[in-house]
Amino acid sequence: MLFVTEHTERNGLKMTYSDVIQLKETLNKQKQFLSSCIYQKYEESFIIEYTHNSTAIEGNTLSLIETKAILEDGISVGGKELREIYEVVNHRDAYVYILNCIKDNKLLGESIVKDIHNILMSNIFIGGIYRDGGVRITGASHKPPEPADMYYQIKKFYEDIKCKEQDANEIELAAFTHAEFVKIHPFADGNGRAARLLMNYQLISKDFLPLSIPKEDRLEYYVCLDEYALNNNLNPFTQLITDLEYKRLKDCISLIPDNIFDRS
Repeated sequence: MLFVTEHTERNGLKMTYSDVIQLKETLNKQKQFLSSCIYQKYEESFIIEYTHNSTAIEGNTLSLIETKAILEDGISVGGKELREIYEVVNHRDAYVYILNCIKDNKLLGESIVKDIHNILMSNIFIGGIYRDGGVRITGASHKPPEPADMYYQIKKFYEDIKCKEQDANEIELAAFTHAEFVKIHPFADGNGRAARLLMNYQLISKDFLPLSIPKEDRLEYYVCLDEYALNNNLNPFTQLITDLEYKRLKDCISLIPDNIFDRS
């Protein structure tokens, strides 16, 4: 809990689910006054920032400007490993894929998870196949299950996320989906990127804004995930996601002209 306290004090945040819902309702009420052009630019900027943060957390050395050059401007970046370039392109493509799945009202399940991983690993190695060996998460106290137990846990995961939809709110569901998936670590590589996409799948499908976990907050992020993996305590991670969702909603509302709020 120490790192969550530091996060909330540092950013002046310690928001509740009710705070998020209230702000979400404000955005939904005023979104009609938000310029579609401005919002489109905002979303394009998010994809670049999200891709940069998510790949950087895993060790990708491309800067935000280099990520923009590749994704938005189509400019090749010299002096970088081809794998790193594929990682950012694949992440963008995987994000577009989940947006299309949500648009088609597809429920999150095993086939979509495998498709996401396959896209993330395109031109790197064959994706969408569960690991057949043991893995370790660098810096984590938790050791993921061996393959035999992992197969059982990942099958149970898909049933659990259906059950969670009945007894958890949307942010709790997104936090659980991410944390439980990382705990199981079903693939040989790319689990973190996949988990953050699954988290956003849950948020977007429930009409919340997608989130980018800042690479600068990776220590707190890891501590929250470790707390869940070791002690089954999801509260710190849920708090982190709640704060990030609140901040993202505020950022989006800030795009609406101030005088609009006097019209209600």
